[in-house]
This record gives sequence, C-alpha cells and structure tokens, in this order.
Amino acid sequence: MKRVEGKVAIITGAASPNGIGFATAKILVREGGKVVLTDVDAEGVAARAAELVEDGGEAVSMKHDVRSESDWADAIALATGAFGRLDILVNNAGIAYALPIEETTLEQHDTMMAVNVGGVFLGCKAAIAQFRAQKGPGAIVNVSSAAGIIGIPRASIYGASKAAVCIMTKCLAAELGSENIRVNSVHPGTIATDLLLGNAAKDPGSSVDLPMPLSRLGEPIDIAAMILFLASDEAKYITGGQYLVDGGLTAI
Repeated sequence: MKRVEGKVAIITGAASPNGIGFATAKILVREGGKVVLTDVDAEGVAARAAELVEDGGEAVSMKHDVRSESDWADAIALATGAFGRLDILVNNAGIAYALPIEETTLEQHDTMMAVNVGGVFLGCKAAIAQFRAQKGPGAIVNVSSAAGIIGIPRASIYGASKAAVCIMTKCLAAELGSENIRVNSVHPGTIATDLLLGNAAKDPGSSVDLPMPLSRLGEPIDIAAMILFLASDEAKYITGGQYLVDGGLTAI
C-alpha cells in the first residue's frame, strides 16, 4: 500500500515548477494522495495541477490568498467537493524580503507577518474545523525555516515570522493531541527553489551564503520527503516536532 493512499491534502504555495509546494504535491500523488494545489498565481498553479492529472494523478487547483479567511473556506470546500474529505494540510506559502532591518519598510514587515504567520493561522483554523467535522484524525505540516531557529543576517523579520510558525505549531500540537490531530513544522535551510535563485540573481545580497556540513544547496524534494513522512501514518505518534532539513546549517 502506498504511504498516503486515498488521503486528501491541501498544499499552499504550489505554483512554482521548482518549488517546495509542487515537489510535495508530486510526492504525495506518487504515494497515493489526492491534492488541492493553491497559490496567488492562478495560472501557474492550474498548470501544475494539470501536469499531475496528465501523469495520472488526482489534482485540482484554485487561486488562493492565504491572508483571506473566505479563500480558506473556498479551499476547504474545493477539497471536500472534489474528493469528499480533507486529511492533510501543508502550509507552505510564504514570502521573504532579505534586507537589513533599517531598510525594511513597515509594509514589508506587515506583509511577511500577514502571509507567513496569518496565513498559517487561518489555514490551521480552517483545517482543524474540517477535521473535527469529519470526526477523524488529521495532519498539519507547517513549513517554517532554519531562520526561525537561528539568527541569520538580513532576515530579522522573516526569521521572526518563521519562529512564530514554530511556536504556533507546538501550541496547536499540545491543544489538539487528544483529538488525534497532529501538527509538526519543517525547517528548510537554503533550498534551490525558483524563488531563492531568482532573488539571488536580482540581488546577490539576498542569498544566504553560510557554511554548512553538507556544503551545498538543498533540493525541494529534500523538504517534500520530510513532509510526506510527517503527513503519513508512519508518523502517527509524532506531533509538536520541529524537523530541520538544512544540510547541517543549524548544527554549527
């Protein structure tokens, strides 16, 4: 039996062809899952869902601003309407401005907090309500960052937002364990996504060049593999954890 056979997942931030969201969608579908892909980029996320369907998977998509509570209601309705239920939420959507604090505007601060923290809050709130309505278990995986654990130059606000995701995850795990709703966070290091490589091309100072034991960029599949594990029944006794996939960045 495949690892998430028949399970239904919502994955946010899934429009980029070389991003963590789409890598997660591909591995969940490969392991028997059905996926709802969401992103503010409606055209991009529709193309990613179409790729999965073309390869024989079950996938739908929608334009989704994670800051919008009504958009979250629509995402839950799409999952239950298309596939009958919801089993997994992957809160992957996020935004980053790599700037010294004195060059960071209040608008940039507020945007990072609204997307990275508010979007996770609203997603968890919506998914938990659906899990309870189904009277069943559920799994939430929140994508945080190594920047939410250690100090990284030019990442003070981004890091603060990702640290908030980490502690929110732990609080929800403590709150929901008795209902068999598991909540964990994954903390990527420097991953070779379209976003990271694009930002580095536009602004060399935006890429974080820190020494790490594995001495290379990670790949989106490295994060997706951890998300798959945490979403599957293999992790049925794991909740409230923070899982680093960072090439050893936080070990030194």
